[in-house]
Amino acid sequence: MTCLKPLAATPTTRFTRSCTFALLALALAGCGSMGRTTLQTVQLALQGKPDIRPDPVAVAANRFPQMKVNGPAGGAILVLGHVRHGRQAWYSSERSIVFMERGLVVATHGGTPELRDMVIEGNNPFGALHMVEPGTRVRRRYDVMPGYRYGMQVQGTLQPVGQEEVTILGHTRSLLHIREQLQSDHWRSSNHYWIDPDNGFIWKSVQAIAPDTQLQIIQLKPYAVDLRRQ
Repeated sequence: MTCLKPLAATPTTRFTRSCTFALLALALAGCGSMGRTTLQTVQLALQGKPDIRPDPVAVAANRFPQMKVNGPAGGAILVLGHVRHGRQAWYSSERSIVFMERGLVVATHGGTPELRDMVIEGNNPFGALHMVEPGTRVRRRYDVMPGYRYGMQVQGTLQPVGQEEVTILGHTRSLLHIREQLQSDHWRSSNHYWIDPDNGFIWKSVQAIAPDTQLQIIQLKPYAVDLRRQ
């Protein structure tokens, strides 16, 4: 298969570009090691079942990265389908997509509400979350549908809570729990991260995608590149 050359960038939103790249991945299945596996990866995701309890043996036998996500409509196992410039597209059995960067949810597609985009403005401490100072502030901007809630400015304040035992697929890890208090005129909620205290990798998290909606994310079989670059 001949690989298509990327078109010149146009002024579109990050969310639109991410959706486009994720869908183009099907057509580009022959381009590169990640591209060659994309079609098969998506097919595996579509064969999954929501609200399934992960089986450690099955997760280990599947060579693709996997994570469990619980949201308003229940839980599902998501499979990594595409990566571009650090942005990952994880596919669910219901054809929803969760886009992530460095363990943070930056967009969603196919659910309600839908996070069109989340951007951290200014200092981004999530590249070394295990070394964050108490009281560190994070400036976020959210675009959420429905309701055309674009450009919502939200301030987060990070506070380490302490070490906690977290069991994933029968394996217990001692992880550092960090809480992020989110606040704006119309937003009061908290994000929670359970991270490896040595490298900052986020194994488990609860993250807001709208003022009244959160996703719980558990890494079952992380993307190997994430573990190497922490």
